[in-house]
Amino acid sequence: MANSYLQQKNHPQRVTLHNEVHARPAEMMSAPLAISHVVMVCDATQLEASRIHLATLLRDHHLPQPDTKSTHVSMDIGSFRIRWELHTEFVSWTFLRPIIQVGVPEPAIYGVPQDWLTQLPGLCLTALHLWALPQTKTASSTLIKSMLHENNLIGSLAARGQAEVYTDLNIHPDGYSHFLVLTNEVPPRRLGRLIQRLIEIETYRMAALLGLSIAQEAVTELDSYEFELAKLAQSICNAHTNDEAILLDRLTKLAGQIESHHAATHSRFSASTAYFELVDHRIHEIAEQQLGALQTISEFMTRRLRSARKNCEWIVRRQNALSERVSRISSLLRTRVEIDQQQNNQALLASMNQRQSLQLKLQSAVETLSVAAITYYAVGLIAYLTKGLQLLGWPWSAESTAALALPFVLIVVWWSVRKLYRKIVSQ
Repeated sequence: MANSYLQQKNHPQRVTLHNEVHARPAEMMSAPLAISHVVMVCDATQLEASRIHLATLLRDHHLPQPDTKSTHVSMDIGSFRIRWELHTEFVSWTFLRPIIQVGVPEPAIYGVPQDWLTQLPGLCLTALHLWALPQTKTASSTLIKSMLHENNLIGSLAARGQAEVYTDLNIHPDGYSHFLVLTNEVPPRRLGRLIQRLIEIETYRMAALLGLSIAQEAVTELDSYEFELAKLAQSICNAHTNDEAILLDRLTKLAGQIESHHAATHSRFSASTAYFELVDHRIHEIAEQQLGALQTISEFMTRRLRSARKNCEWIVRRQNALSERVSRISSLLRTRVEIDQQQNNQALLASMNQRQSLQLKLQSAVETLSVAAITYYAVGLIAYLTKGLQLLGWPWSAESTAALALPFVLIVVWWSVRKLYRKIVSQ
């Protein structure tokens, strides 16, 4: 049975697709633990440079090099653990280090080589410190005051009420936002999933907001496009036939500008929509519960992100509406041009009919003249023939013979011309 299975041909992507369900698994984590997470936005060159930068760190610590096609690496490096993830447009670096000292704990990046850390490829989009600590009533308030701004404090119960999550979502003087997770015997795997979800909420929140600045910049351009389109629509209503070519040229240029703008921003707005949905899913997955009078992460994100999300969606709707309006006005202008063309065609056909009637009349006149001319020459030939026949005894004079032959010649010529005309027309 096994041999028959091994003889089957596998799809070239079977293993990759099968292992996708296991991609980027959550780390097993136990408190007390310090975590630092940095997200670097990278172009295509910097994405590959990030892999090389990771390889440099592993080589300096005499560790195996990452696979050239891997998008996720998790490895212990001496006093800390590193987690590297390659995404479509950014790279995330996560550093984990056990907490040993008593009091306010240090961030995890304090154990990372600083020369190497400052050379991370790309531009920093997200940077956060997270501490997972055992829950104690006496230490909780002290830690919150020392690590977070109480005026902007938000928090909730998570992990089925076994953990408390606190943050202020502010960038602190060290350049990082701070998260505090107080656990109460949360299993390592569940704690790892909770922390990963919190990190992803912050990462995807910032990635989603990349579309906001583009949406704000697009307002002015879309206003100018709408104003120009309104002027075009009014001009079409008042235009003369000679103006239609100019209006069509203006409309074509405007349509090109609108489609170019849509193409330049569509990818960013689509990505922002996907990231906003990921934020919603991650918040749902941590299963928040109310913690005292504090505002939960879900409530905070829903209220604060709604405006940015609606702004991006509104710009997308305006772009689509502009494209549809341009299409309708183009159809209107094309209809007007077609009507003018039909009128011109009708006038041309009428002129052609008139010319054809004149040609028929002229042809009839020419045909009559032709019959008369041919008859004249034919009768003349008969007269000359009669003069010759008189020498042989023809009894009638040439004039009499021509006069008697004239009706017969006329009829024969007319019949021959008509027959030739019908033959030509029938071909």
